[in-house]
Amino acid sequence: MKTKKTIRVIGMFLFLGATFSVNAQDDKYGSDPEKCKMNMSLFHEAVKMKNYSAAVDPWEWCFVNTPKASKMIYSDGLKIFESQYNAAAGLMKVNKGQKIKTTEDIRKVGRKYFDVTKVNKPELIVLAKKVEEIYAQRIKYFPDNLGKVYSDWANFLFKRAVVEEIQQKDAIYEKLELSFKADPTGMSVINLGKYFQAFTEHHKDTNPQLVFDTFDDITDAVGNKMDKFSKELDIIKAKEASGQTLSSKDKSRKRAREVNLTALGQVEGLLDNTLSEIATCERLVPLYKDTFEKNKSDVKWLKRAVSRLNQKGCTEALIYPTMVEAYVNAAPSSDAYVFYAGILMEKNQTNKAIEYFNKAINLESDKYKKAKYYYRVANIFKKKGSRSKAREYARKAIKERPSFGHAYLLIANLYAASANTCGTDEISKRMVYVAAADKARRAKAVDPSITSVANKTIRSYMGSAPSKKLIFTEGLTSGSPHKVGCWINENVRIP
Repeated sequence: MKTKKTIRVIGMFLFLGATFSVNAQDDKYGSDPEKCKMNMSLFHEAVKMKNYSAAVDPWEWCFVNTPKASKMIYSDGLKIFESQYNAAAGLMKVNKGQKIKTTEDIRKVGRKYFDVTKVNKPELIVLAKKVEEIYAQRIKYFPDNLGKVYSDWANFLFKRAVVEEIQQKDAIYEKLELSFKADPTGMSVINLGKYFQAFTEHHKDTNPQLVFDTFDDITDAVGNKMDKFSKELDIIKAKEASGQTLSSKDKSRKRAREVNLTALGQVEGLLDNTLSEIATCERLVPLYKDTFEKNKSDVKWLKRAVSRLNQKGCTEALIYPTMVEAYVNAAPSSDAYVFYAGILMEKNQTNKAIEYFNKAINLESDKYKKAKYYYRVANIFKKKGSRSKAREYARKAIKERPSFGHAYLLIANLYAASANTCGTDEISKRMVYVAAADKARRAKAVDPSITSVANKTIRSYMGSAPSKKLIFTEGLTSGSPHKVGCWINENVRIP
């Protein structure tokens, strides 16, 4: 073992020597480059072995004397001192002996993760100071990837608040704000949601427009990530559906994309819930009335304002058609035409509305954007009470984007709303809910981002499905086929 360890240290030393040889005289390696390289190899090898006590001295020398030598000083330094911090905090093993690994784990049950009899507060304060010093110096000498760096720093501050039972709310918000301003894509999805919650609390009464703008910036970032992951997942699923054997790399990528989409779907729901308190028609309509004149040529503002009024069901406000027409004039695009078609539908100018729907679709070449337009049209028909037409457009959305879970959920909702009209007796009415639940299951199967919503929908609809007693009384057999008639016209199974 000793020989192998020696070989590894020498190998690391040679590797670092080769890496640094070109810049041997560069001042970032200090007045003694050879000692810098040796100490870096020593502490890095010790960190790899999780021998943090052996890593401290050579690391400290590099941290003090050659802070510009490598980012490894900071990544390894955080491993050393956060590990020591966890030990001083009395971090316990839970969940079948596995240590808590993430900030979100700690967030769930707080100090239950810590053995309070082992918490060493004086030592914690010293170690926390060192961790924060490492973050600060890393940012000073390597000011890159700051979205993630500040987000990670905020995570550490959260842990401090829990472990040391101190107030860190303002400090956490400060780091999250710096993270968001530097690069929101570098933030964890949980921190994106937490930042928006705090941001909303700070500004909802003094500057609601700023809250809306920030919401749009975050949802754009989240939406772009979701589209990217969905497209990658669709390619892998198409490969799988064609009968091809997935490589280990494909399987790993598939799992990662499913996990990412689930997390992004959760933060999307958190953002919507946070905004719902202030994004009401009573707030939105007066705000947009007051600011319309100065923004009536601003395409970005018009698009976001029209979208928000539409999403919140404020389309009956007198300002809404005026804003839509301004949007069409400012940016005659697919997006604008769909909103304009919605106004025409409200005026019962159905043929002209369909003309604009088709115009919007034909202008768009991106399948995912087409799917979103079809979905928006489906919602317009749903609002008008044209359920069959709404399903038609939802299916068109699914054809463009097979993983469009929201479109399946829309169909599920249309089915459930038709239970009384598509059934002639109790069993046939309740079987409509089974058809609705099936669509919600399909939504969950194709789109991990809506897992939470789909699960709630399935439970709700199956709560209205035929009971065991009713199935027995009607002389039916579980698992046997049943035809749901009316406009739905689908076969389902008796539950």
